[in-house]
Amino acid sequence: MRILDRYTIREFTGPFLACVSGFTVMLLSGILFELIEMLVQGQLPPLDAGRLLIYKAPAIVALTLPAGALFAALLALGRFAKDSELTVMRVTGSAYWRLALPVIMIAAFISCITLWLNETVVPAANHQAETLFRQALVRDVIGHVEPNVFIKAPDDRVIYVGEVDRAHRRVKNVLVFEAARATRENPRPFPALITAREGTYADSVWHLENGVHRTLDAEGYVVQESGFQRMDIPMVAIDQLLAEQKTTDEMTRKELGEYIRLFQSSGIPVRRYEVDYHMKLALPMAALVWVLIAAPLACAAGRSGRFFGVFISILVAFAYYVTVGLASSLGGTGVLPPHIAAWLPNIVFSCLGLALMVRVEYN
Repeated sequence: MRILDRYTIREFTGPFLACVSGFTVMLLSGILFELIEMLVQGQLPPLDAGRLLIYKAPAIVALTLPAGALFAALLALGRFAKDSELTVMRVTGSAYWRLALPVIMIAAFISCITLWLNETVVPAANHQAETLFRQALVRDVIGHVEPNVFIKAPDDRVIYVGEVDRAHRRVKNVLVFEAARATRENPRPFPALITAREGTYADSVWHLENGVHRTLDAEGYVVQESGFQRMDIPMVAIDQLLAEQKTTDEMTRKELGEYIRLFQSSGIPVRRYEVDYHMKLALPMAALVWVLIAAPLACAAGRSGRFFGVFISILVAFAYYVTVGLASSLGGTGVLPPHIAAWLPNIVFSCLGLALMVRVEYN
C-alpha cells in the first residue's frame, strides 16, 4: 500500500499544481485587464497597479486550491480507471476507499492551508487592495463611506452605516459603539451605544440627527438612555478613513466575531454577518468535500474520458456554490440558523460523496 500511496500522490500532484497555476493566472488576468484600464485613464499609478495585483493574489490562490484538488482527483483516479490500473489494484484485495485515501488526506491538508490563508494572509491583503481601489476610484469625500461596513473612528469608536445617499451627502441607520475608557474620575466606565436615524458628514465631523445615546453595563444591559436631536462625532482624515473601513472579506473570523458581539444588543440585524462568520470556517473545507465526491465519480470519469471528468468538475463546483448561495440567503433571512446555513452545503455534499463511495465499493 505504501508503494500505491506514493504512486497515487505522484499522479495527483502534477495535475493539482497545473490546475492551481492555470486557474490563478486566468483569474489574475481578469483583474489585470481592469487595472490596465485604470492605468490608461490615469486613475492608478503603475506602482499601485502592481501592488494591487500582488494583494489580490492570496484570495485567488485560496479560491483555486479547492478547484485544483477537485480536478486533480478526477484526473488522477480517472486515469487509473481508464488504463485499467484501478481494476488491477482492486484485484489485489484493496478497497477503493483505501486506494483513494491518499488523495482524501491531501485534500484535508489543502483545506487546512486554505483556512490558514483565509485567517492570516487573505484578509490583510484584501484590505490593502480595497483601500487602494477606494483611493483610486473615489475622489469626493462622501464616496469614501460605503454602506454595511465597519469604520474605526477616534476615541475608541466603531461606526456602522446602514445606508448612504451620496447625492445628498447623508447617511441613515447609523450606529456608533464607544468602548469603555477608564479615567481618574471614572476608573470603571461603561461602554456606550449611539444610534441615529440619519445624519450628514464632512471631512472631519459627522452630524447625527434624531438619535438615542445608551450607556451599557458589563453584561450589555442599558443602564442609562437619553435622546438627542443632534450630535457631532469627530472623524479622522480622509486617508485614514479609507484605511479604517472594512468589509467582512477584509476581516479575520476573530475580528468579525468581535464586531458581531458588539452589535448583537444594538437592534441592528447581525444575522447576515453571523452567516459570514461561520462561512469563514466552512468554505475552506471545500477541497475535502469536493474530493469526497470526486473520488467515486472518478470511476465513471475514467471510463468516459477526460472531457467527462472536466465536465463533472465544473458541474460539482457550480452546484456547490449555488447551494452555498441559497443556504447563505436562507441564513441571512432567518429561515435557517446561521451555523446550519453555513455548514449545510458541506453536510449535503459530504453525505452525497460518502453515498457514492459506498455504491462504488459494493458495485
